[in-house]
Amino acid sequence: MTGSSARGAMAERLDAVIDEAVGRSIVGAVVLVAEHGDIVYARAAGYADREAGQPTQLDTIFRLASVTKPMVAAAALALIEKGVIELDAPLTRYLPDFRPKLADGREPVITIRNLLTHTSGFIYGYPPEAGISEGLADPGRGMAENLEKIAAWPLAFEPGTKWFYSVSIDVLGGVLEKAAGKSLPQIVAETVTGPLGLKDTAFSVVDRARLATAYADGTPPFPMAPFQKVQALDGVLGFAPDRVFDPASFPSGGAGMVGTAGDFLTFLEAVRKGGAPILGSESVAGLSQNALGAVETGRPGVGFGLGWSIVLDPALAESPASRGAWRWGGVYGNDWLVDPARELTVVSFTNTAVEGCMGAYPKAITGAVYG
Repeated sequence: MTGSSARGAMAERLDAVIDEAVGRSIVGAVVLVAEHGDIVYARAAGYADREAGQPTQLDTIFRLASVTKPMVAAAALALIEKGVIELDAPLTRYLPDFRPKLADGREPVITIRNLLTHTSGFIYGYPPEAGISEGLADPGRGMAENLEKIAAWPLAFEPGTKWFYSVSIDVLGGVLEKAAGKSLPQIVAETVTGPLGLKDTAFSVVDRARLATAYADGTPPFPMAPFQKVQALDGVLGFAPDRVFDPASFPSGGAGMVGTAGDFLTFLEAVRKGGAPILGSESVAGLSQNALGAVETGRPGVGFGLGWSIVLDPALAESPASRGAWRWGGVYGNDWLVDPARELTVVSFTNTAVEGCMGAYPKAITGAVYG
């Protein structure tokens, strides 16, 4: 099959997946595929706001949730390159009063590397009595208050001994602010979004008319309430979709940004092509390789770099992607994949939580891309 016919077949498969999901399990979607540096598929479908009859456009702005993390990780690596912070420095160098302890009362060393690799001892899924914001809800919560609450709760494990997805990147945001003497939104703008020309991606909404309404899973999905609980895997997530409009809310390095699929594709492609103009080769290597050593993620065949998961064994990972592929997503309904070996990048954004991130839809999109 020639390149053009293969791309045509891929487009037909993607169209079929999107047509089947939109209106049933997904409200609005944008899917972009780049191959060898060229966009070979771009489609917007469904509604950015179903009740208002507003169709999804390629430049629709979505709440990014954990799609925020890769850009904050890149900002941290850029500051490491500039000598503002050090990868293996203890957090107390930058946050002297931030001293979480283990359950036995010991105060272990936590490094920036531990934050980037989610081996810090922090978690997601804190009990309500901890009072910790995980970046999706609690509008009006400030950075200092949230860091204080995180530090007050016992660490779940000795840093460096386990992998557990966590509020680590929220803590990293606090570290970056102290070290650089600037707000996290300013840091990300100066190191990542600005140099790349990403005009629609930020911790605040540049054009509310283009912001997609957030929907929760249902039959059909329904608009989120001001505080909305959604079942996700083994737990329940709490969303406050208007949090992004509250300037008193801390800029969540783990979940606080909004942006377009096109902007995020530009970011991923810059890293895939070598990092310019935001990162050097050493930083890209840290993002592209498993950084966990003997520590396991708990997902067969999947490791983790300094910003996202890495496919170590496609067969064990049950992934059609090549060894070394990168992937992550965001619980508001987003998923993305970079396959460096195939020079392939896929961005799938939706406004439907959590189906667009963890459900059958993103798996079907990946299956359609690979055929």
